[in-house]
Amino acid sequence: MRKLFGTDGIRGVANIYPMTTEIAMQVGRAIAFIVKDKAKGHRIVIGKDTRQSCYMLENALAAGICSMGVDVLLVGPLPTPGIAFITTSMRADAGVVISASHNPFQDNGIKIFSSDGYKLPDEVEAEIEDLIFSQKMEALRPVADEVGKATRIDDAKGRYIVFLKNAFPKNYTLDQFHIVLDCANGATYGVAPHVFTELGARVTTLSTTPDGKNINHECGALHPEKMAAKVKELGADIGLALDGDGDRLIVCDENGQIVGGDHVMAVCAEELLKQRKLKKKTLVATVMSNMGLEIAMEKMGGKMVRTAVGDRYVVECMRKKGYSFGGEQSGHLVFLDQVTTGDGILAGLQLLAVMKKRQKPLSELARVMESFPQVLKNVRTSRKIEVASIQNFPETVVKLEQKLGRTGRILVRPSGTEPVIRVMVEGQDEAIINEMADELCGLVQSADRN
Repeated sequence: MRKLFGTDGIRGVANIYPMTTEIAMQVGRAIAFIVKDKAKGHRIVIGKDTRQSCYMLENALAAGICSMGVDVLLVGPLPTPGIAFITTSMRADAGVVISASHNPFQDNGIKIFSSDGYKLPDEVEAEIEDLIFSQKMEALRPVADEVGKATRIDDAKGRYIVFLKNAFPKNYTLDQFHIVLDCANGATYGVAPHVFTELGARVTTLSTTPDGKNINHECGALHPEKMAAKVKELGADIGLALDGDGDRLIVCDENGQIVGGDHVMAVCAEELLKQRKLKKKTLVATVMSNMGLEIAMEKMGGKMVRTAVGDRYVVECMRKKGYSFGGEQSGHLVFLDQVTTGDGILAGLQLLAVMKKRQKPLSELARVMESFPQVLKNVRTSRKIEVASIQNFPETVVKLEQKLGRTGRILVRPSGTEPVIRVMVEGQDEAIINEMADELCGLVQSADRN
């Protein structure tokens, strides 16, 4: 059983276990212990989003790392993919992100990248937990000149902006585009507007004034309706909404209609197939992606493979099997030939490059895929519940799946970041799948009450 790490690092309410300064310091010590060997000169990058609690956790992590004789590079507020980039660019031994991504401001989290810019595998996270709880590091305390130091990297933001601009085709500009850009009052506020503006776009920005408490609050990828309304009001060409740490992207077309992650993947995959740049003609998605995406890929002459929920599992599959593009319905898009993790800004640039090349609006491009009706409902629980142990639950799922046949599916899973059971039902009739989802949610709620 994991003690600290979930599907995407460590996460919880800031200043309440496990997101305490005491644990953060121990995590810092453990990361430093793992990367350190007899040679000197080890460095670990620390970046963060705009939450008020990032200050205390940043200092605790830095203290823990320095106490083990490893130096710290502080980059300040920077998107999660930007920290992965800086980690590899600076030839650092690891990178640490202090962020709870799309969660509300009172939450926070710790995500860790290895020296190659990829998220740590499960076994290394387990090693960190063992080091913390076994107290194996207690006797290891460097002294005198062996203690590490912290240095601030003031140009990290500029380096990342240049990297993103270079990822856009050199022969294109964004001169013809009016973009509504919602930065969620998060880590992208000081990066994304510069990228799109410097490439020539007319940019109307939303949610770029973080105050430590307004991250993700009624804005960004979690609440794209604000962006969509502004696109309609101004007659803009596209809306891009990022989440708090910048690894997710939700888009709307020129009509203010939300274009989900599955449709964006379909548009980009089609272009990559035409350019013969989609390795093995395969798109990697998760079990949450719509059946329509799978059908669209087949019609294009490609195929789709599914992984467990979580962009880290998408990336693991891509690396293991030699694929180049994948993502999640929620907006994590990974272009592995250019980045090592989901990057909302880069994904937006790739989508705009397709629009530029094809000279078509997003509403037309998105027709490459037709979605099956899909219902996703969340049941918040007061305690951890194993759905398989709920009375009559497995039998009910089997019964409902038989009704759906080959034209639908059911997926029930616990959230990896909060006490929520997610119920997804997909099929041809929206009324029927809504009834099915309600029936399953009711069983979960009854079990939680008892």
